[in-house]
Amino acid sequence: MNDKIIVSPAPHISKHLSTQRIMLDVIIGLIPAMIMAGIYFRLQALFVVTTCVVTCVVSEWICNIIRKKPNSVTDLSAVITGIILAFSLPPAVPLWIPVIGGAFSIIIGKMVFGGLGANIFNPAMVGRTFLAASFGALMTTWTVPATIDKAMPQISASNTVAVTQATPLAWVKESKKTTLDATMVFNEQFNKTFWGNTGGCLGETSAIALIIGGIYILARKTITWHIPVGVLAAAFVCAVIPYLINSQHYISPVFHLTSGALLLGAFFIATDPVTAPLTEKGMLIFAAGVGALTILIRIVGEYPEGFMYAILLMNAVTPLIDRFCKLKPLGGEPSNG
Repeated sequence: MNDKIIVSPAPHISKHLSTQRIMLDVIIGLIPAMIMAGIYFRLQALFVVTTCVVTCVVSEWICNIIRKKPNSVTDLSAVITGIILAFSLPPAVPLWIPVIGGAFSIIIGKMVFGGLGANIFNPAMVGRTFLAASFGALMTTWTVPATIDKAMPQISASNTVAVTQATPLAWVKESKKTTLDATMVFNEQFNKTFWGNTGGCLGETSAIALIIGGIYILARKTITWHIPVGVLAAAFVCAVIPYLINSQHYISPVFHLTSGALLLGAFFIATDPVTAPLTEKGMLIFAAGVGALTILIRIVGEYPEGFMYAILLMNAVTPLIDRFCKLKPLGGEPSNG
């Protein structure tokens, strides 16, 4: 009669699941992209990622001390924010850029709302948007990979003479504005975007690495399929319509899926459980909005990439989506009688 009956409220989870374990799975899922970044951008990739991660961790630690709250650094969420922010930066930016971006991401994007679980917007995308608005030239100057130019010189406000290269999405934008054949752009750029041997943000250039990492966190059930599939499907549909109308003017929808931040965002940013809807229906609505807005900005807007704006806009309407797609109470809705 020594057995004890434990009575507790729902939810009842049969396996051990912690924030730290979830974040660790995401970090492991990002390792393939990190390896490819190291191959193509050498030590500069390590410097940018390390600077972002250290800044984010230290910023959260200081905020907890100021707010007299328990240390939350060990949950690894600040590490994830740092890695994703680093992956969204040009490889050769001066290191004070990730310092500013990391601090802004944690302090303004996360801790002012109350910390993990209370923030409305994805912290890394908040920091990235702030950097894009504040340091436009430095955030849009791209060096070629070290496999093309071994020097990989840093970029500064007074030194932009490094060997530069337009990103694949910049080529897409150019084909839309000029007589440049979009089919030719696809033929020349697709293989580069698939493997990562092209200019672009640190962790967004290699589609195969992001796909491998995405499959890993799906297999681990760290995320569900609803948001990644929803984002990519909506993006594909929105990109295929203009392509069918004029394939020489608009790039193949497959190219949209493998270039820019779409794969990184679909698997590792939009799936943030804090800023995404709670229900499966809500996740699909949210994902469709992210995918559609990304392609709309790419095709119609002046900016080549639209993911960071798409995710922040959909983060803003997540509470409305949750209100529209309410979870049913255990046992069903109460009767009016």
